[in-house]
Amino acid sequence: MYFVLLRELGNLILAKAIKKRVIIIQKKKNMVNIVKKTTTEIILPAEKVEYLQRELTNVREELIGNKYIEEARLVLKAGGLRSAIGCYWNAVSDDLRRKIIHRSLDLFNKEMNKSAKTYEDFQNNITDYDLIEGAYKIGVLSWEAKKVIHQARETRNIFDGHPDSSDPNLFKVLNMIADCNKYVLSQEFPIPIINVNDYIVKMDTDTYDKHELAVEQAFIDLPEVYKKEMCNKLFTYYIGDTISTRFRSNIELSFPILWKVTPKEIRQQIGQRFDKMYLEGDAMKNKKGVDLFSLIDGLRYLSTATRKLIYAPHIQNLEKNLDNWAQEALSVRELEAFGSVIPDEYVERLVAALTLTYVGYKGASYSFSRTSFYSDAAAPRISRMFEKFDNKSAEEFVKTIKTNSILKSRICHVGQLSRLRTLGNILLNKPEITSDTKIFLELLVDESRTKELYNEINK
Repeated sequence: MYFVLLRELGNLILAKAIKKRVIIIQKKKNMVNIVKKTTTEIILPAEKVEYLQRELTNVREELIGNKYIEEARLVLKAGGLRSAIGCYWNAVSDDLRRKIIHRSLDLFNKEMNKSAKTYEDFQNNITDYDLIEGAYKIGVLSWEAKKVIHQARETRNIFDGHPDSSDPNLFKVLNMIADCNKYVLSQEFPIPIINVNDYIVKMDTDTYDKHELAVEQAFIDLPEVYKKEMCNKLFTYYIGDTISTRFRSNIELSFPILWKVTPKEIRQQIGQRFDKMYLEGDAMKNKKGVDLFSLIDGLRYLSTATRKLIYAPHIQNLEKNLDNWAQEALSVRELEAFGSVIPDEYVERLVAALTLTYVGYKGASYSFSRTSFYSDAAAPRISRMFEKFDNKSAEEFVKTIKTNSILKSRICHVGQLSRLRTLGNILLNKPEITSDTKIFLELLVDESRTKELYNEINK
């Protein structure tokens, strides 16, 4: 049977290769003839050597030869288990400090309400507990790593900080070293976090990198506190009066990317902020705010009252300007940008106005051979809006066909009925429509049942 004698325990720690001292023990041979066995010597099965070697040397390459780790090796070789714990903890705290500074010292101070500016400030003013908590909050440590490293901190406090405590055993030391290696000393430095203010200044320059991947990379790893700050600042600049066209364009490029990686709670906060601002009545700021929210499908985060104020004038304008193609195109463009979060009480009016605009009217022209007239600019937008209709909107479409007198008069003509059927086919492709709605839409799109359709809507 093979055993390994680990007398010089320090050689197990962070050497590139641990020399195995395997002693072949015969059943009746006295081990004293090979080596003197002391109370500090530990015999392990040979199959465990590879595991120990891997765990105890699991550090980044640049840390081999680290002064704290080397000191831990020396005192461990001399049997100083308490001192080894303290020395190894120094390596961990040193690594965490450097990673925090690399990641974002500013963010650490914000999260922990500190004012550290240098490495020495960490040594003098930041406790080990705050060091670990801050590292977790800014993304240097994972949740699991935070928990385990707190345990290592307690091990250090008990056995290195309190000489009256019981003597630590070797396995306590080895477990702590393995945990520190796994969760801290083997982990690469985290990606640095952008400075929000510096990044915003850069956005107002010609050298700003507009590549979508570069923008996403800048935002995706931002902690929530920075995402919140970035969202609020970009929103403030966008609705302001002194912003340059270059800066505004770059915000329009980057804000949707930032919004995609922003938590729901921050989106809601921005929406609530705009709710309050909208009631202040500054028309220019309100319009700019709506424009920005339209880029990100952000109206869903506004209150119903605010959405009513936004939708109402555009629906009314579309109703009043039927067959005025330029105005129809303008209104439909705005309404499409708002998204599909229409206040319930406006759904009926919106569906009717969109349907009439799309169907158009029959006419004649000396310049064109066409007899169906409608807004060419508005039509494709309306088709896209119908593709996003929910069941309630589909029901209102059916209701409009059955009750709207203007629409009834227009679909007496083949061209206008054909366009109405196009909208019906769009809605038939939606699986969520109710059976009653589906039955009517199937009647609408079936050209062989045109007479039956007219009878149905003229009841």
